[in-house]
Amino acid sequence: MEILMSIVVGILFMAATYLMLSKSLLRIIIGTGLLSHGAHLLILTMGGLKKGAAPLLGEEASSYVDPLPQALILTAIVISFGVTSFFLTMAYRAYQELGSDNMDQLRGNDHNE
Repeated sequence: MEILMSIVVGILFMAATYLMLSKSLLRIIIGTGLLSHGAHLLILTMGGLKKGAAPLLGEEASSYVDPLPQALILTAIVISFGVTSFFLTMAYRAYQELGSDNMDQLRGNDHNE
């Protein structure tokens, strides 16, 4: 199962890199979202996909799942939500001002007018 998850993480990173290298601001935002989802799956896979009991059983549990990757992923989800909302707000404001989401036109070069 870890190999399948590693392949999915690689595909997510590949798609995110492709989208982040495009000229459209909206594709860049979607690429950062995919990159964060790939990082979440990577942390979960590196933590180990184990079958076990809940981590809050006490000291009598024979096997339990490590709660640290889950806590890291939860924190990363909140941070990525904040960053994505900031990017969307910034892209909307840039589109209102300039009328385009093309990165070459947003740079303000004279030859793109």
